[in-house]
Amino acid sequence: MSPGATGNYGREPMRNPALRWAAAAAFTVALAATAACGGNDNPISSGGGSADSDTNTIVVGSANFPESETIADIYAAALQANGFDVTTRLNIGSREAYIPALKDGSIDVIPDYTGNLLLYLDPNATATSSADVTAALQQAVGSDFVIGTPAPAEDKDAVVVTRETADRWQLTSIGDLAPHSAEVRFGAPAEFQERAVGLPGLERNYGLVISPGNFVAIADGGGPATVAALANGDVTAANIFTTSPDIRKNNFVVLEDPKNNFPAQNVVPLIRAASSSDKLVQVLDAVSAKLTTEELIALNDQVSGDAKQEPQAAAEAWVKQQGLDQPVG
Repeated sequence: MSPGATGNYGREPMRNPALRWAAAAAFTVALAATAACGGNDNPISSGGGSADSDTNTIVVGSANFPESETIADIYAAALQANGFDVTTRLNIGSREAYIPALKDGSIDVIPDYTGNLLLYLDPNATATSSADVTAALQQAVGSDFVIGTPAPAEDKDAVVVTRETADRWQLTSIGDLAPHSAEVRFGAPAEFQERAVGLPGLERNYGLVISPGNFVAIADGGGPATVAALANGDVTAANIFTTSPDIRKNNFVVLEDPKNNFPAQNVVPLIRAASSSDKLVQVLDAVSAKLTTEELIALNDQVSGDAKQEPQAAAEAWVKQQGLDQPVG
């Protein structure tokens, strides 16, 4: 997410620009030290970096949250099955750290999200629908990067209510909440009050007006505290991400967003242009074609739910289940 931009609030913990650039610098130094020692965070094979543009030697990176790590492990396993020499470097951090790593060849590919990536590369972008965001992103990546085909899977902001509330007020979309504005206590990160797609966007697009006294700031980015507040009735509606397993576990209802107040956030492989090849894109596109929101929710549940499965184990099992452990094409 770019400074001041909107998107997955819980996915970008460092908001101070100085801290962001410090993190990027620290990561660059750490990568240099790792290269000098010849080590890898999580070697899938013995391959190293691909700054020499060897397009068969690929380093797959991830951001610093479990969903990104799981998808990165999926990419790695599928690429290895197709003859690539693959290494992973996981939990890198935010875009301020991993975008420079892509540019300098420390990593070659990383899973990202279309809407937030677009706003990082072009803070003035206004596209919100999936098709429009993808088209704008293809222009915004310029000559440094290549994107694969976005997956159907989306991890995007949503307005979520309990089944009881949805049934009582006959709610299907965010606009249906508007007549009940005075009764709605809304739980979300503090910045949701001011972000364009937060309360201002909900008022502009749907007429949902949340008074300051009815806004409950919860700082865990749609996590356990937010879920508990909604389940316990401390809030009436909450900002929770669509791939949260807690939505299904608690029988919550995600309200439809027909006006695309929240930009599309399809999972997309972001590839260093110098490392890209037709074969690489073909494999990653095959992964994307199989990765739906429901599949991603199930993977998140395996990794972050009661099972607490390691992301790599969950990823490799999923790749085999989907038939992606065999050469594509």
